[in-house]
Amino acid sequence: MFLMRVSMPDRPGALGAVASAVGMVGCDIKSIEIVETQDGHGIDDFMLDIPTGVLPDTVVSACQEVSDVHVLWISRHHDSGTLQSDLETLEQMTRDPQHAAEVLVDSAPSVFHCQWAVLVDRAATPMTISYATAMAPDLDGEVLASVGDLATAGSAEVPSGWVPAWSESTLAWACIGNERAIMVGRTGGPDWLPSEIARLRHLSALAA
Repeated sequence: MFLMRVSMPDRPGALGAVASAVGMVGCDIKSIEIVETQDGHGIDDFMLDIPTGVLPDTVVSACQEVSDVHVLWISRHHDSGTLQSDLETLEQMTRDPQHAAEVLVDSAPSVFHCQWAVLVDRAATPMTISYATAMAPDLDGEVLASVGDLATAGSAEVPSGWVPAWSESTLAWACIGNERAIMVGRTGGPDWLPSEIARLRHLSALAA
């Protein structure tokens, strides 16, 4: 499965034209999510099944033949292609309020199209990880402190080797109450959009 992030004009027919371009090179679209719309352009995430023998660059070239369309990112993605909505996550959190933060961490890779998520205990000295998804790196207090101010929602790019044997990544985080925070990570990219950080902040507030 591949994740492709595309910027396109916010006009009738643009999404259909991109979908047709993807189909013309033999790829199947498993799901599409509108990530952000502003200033006459939209940013959409496509989950693609790219068959053996078709290069990602071929898909990119096909999409960018559509007028005013730009592929911002394409890479392999661990997810099965199913997307979980913010509302579905909120419903799960509501059913188990004592573990709402852990539910959010488990759901984050599907909701935010990232590889991993962790729950940070900000009250500990040094900060520690109290819960994590299976693909999360081993983050100690020194690494957590170097990322940024976890008391305020934000994002950061970290270079290759930020954790031993890990490549460059893009991180985002938001507070869960006064003592915890969720941190999510994408290996390589794409960058975190302001709308995505706002959604993460909103869900985190509801998980407190």
